[in-house]
Amino acid sequence: MAALLSTVQIPSSHVLVTDYPKLTLFVLAVGGFSVARWALKTLFVLLQTFVVSGKSLKKYGAGKGAWAVVTGASEGIGREFALQLAQNGFNVVVAARNTTALATLVQEIESKSTGNKKVHAKAVTMDFSKLDHEAQWSRLQHELAGLDIGVLVNNAGKSYAYPEEFHLCSDKDMEDIVNINVNSVVRLTKMILPGMVERKRGLILNMTSFSGGSVASPMLSTYAGTKAFISSFTGSLAEEVRGKGIDVECVNTYFVVSNMSKIRRASALIPMPKTFVRSVLSKITLPCGALWTKRPGLVTPYWGHALLDYIMNVIGWNMAFVRYTHNLHKDIRRRALRKMEREAKKQ
Repeated sequence: MAALLSTVQIPSSHVLVTDYPKLTLFVLAVGGFSVARWALKTLFVLLQTFVVSGKSLKKYGAGKGAWAVVTGASEGIGREFALQLAQNGFNVVVAARNTTALATLVQEIESKSTGNKKVHAKAVTMDFSKLDHEAQWSRLQHELAGLDIGVLVNNAGKSYAYPEEFHLCSDKDMEDIVNINVNSVVRLTKMILPGMVERKRGLILNMTSFSGGSVASPMLSTYAGTKAFISSFTGSLAEEVRGKGIDVECVNTYFVVSNMSKIRRASALIPMPKTFVRSVLSKITLPCGALWTKRPGLVTPYWGHALLDYIMNVIGWNMAFVRYTHNLHKDIRRRALRKMEREAKKQ
């Protein structure tokens, strides 16, 4: 092969320019277009992430008596969505399994709103892993009946206790992850969307993850699969209702300080829930880091996540990220199992 290549005569740049002017012009044009497109995309990503504001929440009924529905609202990101949507003038319905935490949240929301900015809140205890529990779904539908719902935040979610190979995972955990992350989202969206279509106004925020939304995630295969479904479901639904006054977005998330992530310290790439939710609500309809990445409906509004997602798409080499993630999850699993062994010895 080396001998064969040594016989190939590669023309010099001078020869290419003088003997093949049209080819040279074509190559330069393609190269110039690619560079210009990359520069324009980078500029737009930076403008959307750091400068431009998203659509106003008033377009969805904020301050006009409309309601927001937030699932998984007892803690973390969901709780912060409920608080900030209330601060923006929405009445709020919060749903989760923890009845006590929901009652505390409702009290906090209503106590912080006074006078002309008074908002109402109510809680519905829901276990979204139980799709066949018709009594709780009927109760939720009853509580939502007649409400002017302007925003739905499908935030309830479940991941693994620690990364694990699929064949070793329990059937119950896998079933719960699919029910909470996929089936309940579809069911609740189907319950609320018709009213939005009738009013020609609405915003639906579905939460996804870099695990599935940006890259495959070995040892979180079921979780990543559900998030990939949410990304595709959102993009498809967004186009269906785009002309009906309804915006549907899939919020792509790296790590956020929360009980699910088991991370307790914030950094540039790992914000607190309050910071993360503020960025989401300030960038409605702006893809930010997900701009022009062939993922319709996907948005990456928090600046650290936006830059990381953008860089990953510019670099490409998806399998390199997959293998890095696989090795990271192997290490997390080892540490989790060691911790469980230490705790078992103490008992």
